[in-house]
Amino acid sequence: MRRNEFEMTDKQELDQFLNEMSFGFLGTSSDDDYPSITPLNFVYCNDSIYFHGSRVGEKMTNLAARPKVTFNVAKEYAVIPSYFTDPVFACPATSFFKSVIIYGQAVIVEDLKEKALVLQALMTKLQPEGGHKPITGDDPEYRGRLKGVSIVRIDAERIVGKFKFGQNKKEEELASVVDGLLNRDGEYDAETIELMRKYCPHFKSSDN
Repeated sequence: MRRNEFEMTDKQELDQFLNEMSFGFLGTSSDDDYPSITPLNFVYCNDSIYFHGSRVGEKMTNLAARPKVTFNVAKEYAVIPSYFTDPVFACPATSFFKSVIIYGQAVIVEDLKEKALVLQALMTKLQPEGGHKPITGDDPEYRGRLKGVSIVRIDAERIVGKFKFGQNKKEEELASVVDGLLNRDGEYDAETIELMRKYCPHFKSSDN
């Protein structure tokens, strides 16, 4: 990564972010040599990314032929206007975000118990209120459905995390950004300030 100050290597931080998120982008290689991007829901279990879908289709064809994939999850917390730190030039305009890119091998899951575990975890994430019969691998009412659905596991070989929250900014710039966020009071602005406090080495003195 070109800017080391934004690199996130702490596994606990990466795991927490992946567990919070439910939507990502799968990158595969197609027959025509164009990269293919598929947006989809996912769940992070046992250090692997899982997603489900039909047994047929472009992504499954690509995975069968070329199982090396990438998977990206990102969340933008705040757009930082240039005028927060510079009243004239547009150059300082940026955004603060978290992003994780996973490089790995896609594996088609056939074990019904593993399939059930993944689908139940996905339901717990997307439908935490319940309202459905729990999914188990030994339930005869689910067995046919489990056999019919495709579950893919991405076994990570490399994970690149980038958490950008102004770590490269000076104390006075951070103070100006905080003032701008407080005055704007957008949906994620208060959370962004807390993340700046957490990740920025110069933030403490700007919080006086």
